[in-house]
Amino acid sequence: MAVELRGLTDNARKTSISELNGRLADSIALALAVKQAHWNVKGRNFIAVHELLDMLHANLQIHIDTMAERVQQLDGVAVGTAQKVSGASGLPEYPTDLTRAEDHIRALCDRYREHGEKLRAAIDATDEAGDADTADILTAASRTVDKDLWFLESHLE
Repeated sequence: MAVELRGLTDNARKTSISELNGRLADSIALALAVKQAHWNVKGRNFIAVHELLDMLHANLQIHIDTMAERVQQLDGVAVGTAQKVSGASGLPEYPTDLTRAEDHIRALCDRYREHGEKLRAAIDATDEAGDADTADILTAASRTVDKDLWFLESHLE
């Protein structure tokens, strides 16, 4: 049985489900990229970068779960299998041949910037469709992504 959310049009619900699943795919792909870096990073400040990557992954996981649960609240299907994420994510594939901390950080920064841009577009789309709650969820994710990008970029100074 679906949750009855009054005050949302069918268009708002469909727009939000679509935007949430798109950002969910990107968030899962980014979380996997962060883990790829975490497992393979080497170099100066190894432990600091290794622990930073653990924190970044945990931050993404919180928002992944929130987005997936919102899809369910809107009577949609949260799509998060590896096969579906691989086809749905708009983020560039993460290279598997990196080892140096600086190279991983640069590659992650590029993906965090793109993810932040897509989150902001999704905020606007869901807000314009009339779903302020989904826009708020995406805004929280955007704030975290921006903060985590700042942490990453600070390692390149």
